[in-house]
Amino acid sequence: MLKPHDLKPDPGAKRSRKRVGRGIAGKGGKTAGRGTKGTKARSKVPIWYEGGQQPLQRRLPKLKGFTNPFRVEYHAVNLDVLDQTGADEITPEVLRDQGLIPKKCLIKVLGRGEITRAVTVKAHAVSKSAEAAITEAGGTVELLPLPFGGPRPPAKGNQHTNR
Repeated sequence: MLKPHDLKPDPGAKRSRKRVGRGIAGKGGKTAGRGTKGTKARSKVPIWYEGGQQPLQRRLPKLKGFTNPFRVEYHAVNLDVLDQTGADEITPEVLRDQGLIPKKCLIKVLGRGEITRAVTVKAHAVSKSAEAAITEAGGTVELLPLPFGGPRPPAKGNQHTNR
């Protein structure tokens, strides 16, 4: 039976560390495996030292997060606001004339509140709950094309933005 005092590591598993710099007679003497001259041949050089070159942590900018240049911002309009307009066809022009949205903005209809009558809503985006409520009330939803064409707008800024 194996007893605790009989336990020992496998042969070769525990090697003593190589002692270098102990004279020219041994294998690790003189330059002690550090080559000849240069900063890394001297003692106490930080591991991140780059020989006087601007260090990596100072080359990188101090960014806190980043700004998405392709962000699309919508102006939110809820169902209760649409119900109060009194119009049968709700478009960005109707909302702009009533002072509910600013000029030149994309509109997204959200599902807060209730809509009590059938209306035709023309907007750039509609949430699922809002679309369900409008169609349930007997209305229709029409998505307007985005003014910039494709799936995302052109990037804001220049090549140096967000770097």
